[in-house]
Parts: sequence; structure tokens; C-alpha cells
Amino acid sequence: MARSWERMVQRNTKQVNKQRKKQGKETIYASKSSSAAGSSDVFKGRNIVFPVVLLLLGIMFWVVGSIDEARGQGILANWLGVVLYFLLAALIFFRRPFLKVERARVSTIKYNRERWLQASEIEKIILSRSMVALKYKGKRKQWVFSRFLNRYDTAAMGARLEQFAKANNIEVVHE
Repeated sequence: MARSWERMVQRNTKQVNKQRKKQGKETIYASKSSSAAGSSDVFKGRNIVFPVVLLLLGIMFWVVGSIDEARGQGILANWLGVVLYFLLAALIFFRRPFLKVERARVSTIKYNRERWLQASEIEKIILSRSMVALKYKGKRKQWVFSRFLNRYDTAAMGARLEQFAKANNIEVVHE
């Protein structure tokens, strides 16, 4: 009974939202999603450098394999390697890196997992024109978000991280 009720509510909500959208009104439950969106901002980048390197490696292996094709050994393995390099480049290119800034923590994707960093664990935020860095407390590690490598909008990130730092009493360094 409960599942059928939920499906009915979702179906009716979808129909009502379509009608309200046509009328130019705000959708149902938009206030909940907008308040959640107001508390977290997501800045997305784009990986370009590493996929280009992988494409160049794939082309290099293709050229070497086509030169060595006269021997006729390992043709399947060569083509498989070239295709896998191209697929890995596409996967990395279309999977966008991000920085999500919430009220008391930030998160990003590192080593194929989403990593969180609480505001209490951040020593300082370093802002420059082409780079934003978050330095850990007591550690030498830091998260670096670069305009050159990952095509982040560092100006918008810097403005939001200044608000984050002010709300959580974190030192901000402008370089």
C-alpha cells in the first residue's frame, strides 16, 4: 500500500509541476530544493590535460603498431591498447571534477572517491588568480584547484570560499 501511494504521489506531483511550469509558477517542493541549493555551491571543472596526454599516447601506440604491422605479431593487442587509451581519455574528459562548498565542510573527488574536509580541519585558504588551495591543519597536504589543469572558475570559487572562511573563522591568503 505504501509503495503504491508513493508512486501515485510522485505521478501526481509530476503532472502538477508540468502544469505549474507552463503557467510560469514555482514548482512544488522547490522551496526545499532551493534552500538546500543555497547551503551548498558546486563548482565544476573540466579535465583537459590528462585526456590529451592519453590521446597522444594512443596515437603514438597506433603509429608504432602500424609500422610494426609488417611482422604481423600482436596486432590485436596493439589495437586493444589503442582503443583502451582512447576510452580512458574519454572517461576522464567527461567525468568532471568539482568542488562542493557547504556550510561547514567542502568536498571534492579524489582517487575515484568523494572526499570531505570539515571546516575545523582547514588551516588556511590560499587564493590567487589562477589557483585556489585549501591547506590542512597540521599536515603538508593541500587541495589545489587550478584554472589551467581543470578549467575551474577560480574567481567565483574564491568569492564563495571567502564567505566560507568568514563564516568558519579560517585564514584567507591572497597571492
